[in-house]
Amino acid sequence: MKEPIISGIQQIGIGNTSVYDTFDWYRRNLGMDLPVFDEAAEAALMLPYTEGQPRSRHAILALNMMGGGGAEIWQYTSKVGQPAAFDVQLGDLGIFAAKFKSPNVKKSHEVLSKNNTVSAIAKTPEGKDHFYLNDPFGNPIEIVESENWFGKRISHSGGVYGAVIGVSDIEVSKEFYKDILGFDVVVYDKQGKFDDFDFLNSESKEFRRVLLRHSKERKGPFSKLLGAGEIELVQAMSETPRKIFQDRMWGDLGYIHLCFDIVHMDALREKCKNAGCGFTVDSGDFDMGEAAGHFAYIEDPDGALIELVETHKVPILKKINWYLDLKKRPAGKSLPKWMLKAMGLSRVKD
Repeated sequence: MKEPIISGIQQIGIGNTSVYDTFDWYRRNLGMDLPVFDEAAEAALMLPYTEGQPRSRHAILALNMMGGGGAEIWQYTSKVGQPAAFDVQLGDLGIFAAKFKSPNVKKSHEVLSKNNTVSAIAKTPEGKDHFYLNDPFGNPIEIVESENWFGKRISHSGGVYGAVIGVSDIEVSKEFYKDILGFDVVVYDKQGKFDDFDFLNSESKEFRRVLLRHSKERKGPFSKLLGAGEIELVQAMSETPRKIFQDRMWGDLGYIHLCFDIVHMDALREKCKNAGCGFTVDSGDFDMGEAAGHFAYIEDPDGALIELVETHKVPILKKINWYLDLKKRPAGKSLPKWMLKAMGLSRVKD
């Protein structure tokens, strides 16, 4: 059987109550100005996470052409998205924060501090600059230093670099993210009280934090654009964590999933099944007009949702109806850089 290929972090899902207001903020503040798709439809296949009923939604997948993953800005239209019934804390179980990468953290801090409340710049345990802020909708964001870029500098920051994920047992979660998604490098593993967490209402609390990266260069059609990624696992050592999406549906407010672009879905299905984390949702082939492919979901050991997408068709330039059929291309081979850059001609500008 063919080996599954992880091409990179495709996007992080952000549940919200106003899809265009949310897109506008991410476009203006983080350069996420390329809408790969913008459509209203019914989420008919997510029944395990939508109380067994199809739900109507409106979603925009926004990219930053400097590189990195996208933001899938996702709004229920058949109901009002619900916030957590408690104040979500660092270390609670699930996707706590999105990581966005920056070529110059000091410049990003200067730009974002003009219209947002941001933390001070601090050093990660690796010794790199980073800082935090909350978007206007209550979602924590970390801006981290990166040297991994695709396109020219059109913004102070790039796209999604990864996520901060609360876990109950780091040792168990490390194995999941290594074995299934290829994050096999432990950059640091620290335990204690961390000053850089103070902005996250976590002063004087004890955590264990582990940063994971991947040793193998990502392959696949969008690997050059998506680039490298990282996952930071955080375990609360002084408090009992709660599930961030406890008693709520996928698509409610907050970070609803972390999505990976993959090749060879059938092989990955078998791998996940053998590892004890089988697909909980499996779409089969789908065609949404502007995009087509195959998606599935698995859960990490604490129930955080990981989406897996194999793309079959993608819009390169919608203005001239240019769509690319990826099934006709060699598996694992990146699309030419010029072709990926052509997608940027559909950017939304003021």
